[in-house]
Amino acid sequence: MSQYLLSVHGSEADYAKITPEAMQRMFKQVDAFNSELQTSGAWVFGGGLHPAETATVVNSTDGKVVTTDGPYLETKEHIGGFWIIKAPDLDAALAMAAKASQACEGAVEVRPFQEDAG
Repeated sequence: MSQYLLSVHGSEADYAKITPEAMQRMFKQVDAFNSELQTSGAWVFGGGLHPAETATVVNSTDGKVVTTDGPYLETKEHIGGFWIIKAPDLDAALAMAAKASQACEGAVEVRPFQEDAG
């Protein structure tokens, strides 16, 4: 089985518009989706992230470490959360992503991990 990254993208402005009731509904839907992944054996890891403004970028080149506050990319949308799943093929991963999108009520990007050369 291959592993896939399912990532949820959005903007802080869009997240700020979500009512507390809607957020609680989405949390419950995501919890149910997580349970389904775990029961099916597709679950590897997943989690939600703090806002992009809490990020720190670390760049270590030529023996010098430089840290910068804020996200690496200067963009309006950032990753808000993610799942790492196991799926037999891309079609199965896309089907799981459709359920993830419904649960979190947002777009979900699907990307396969590179195969281990070893």
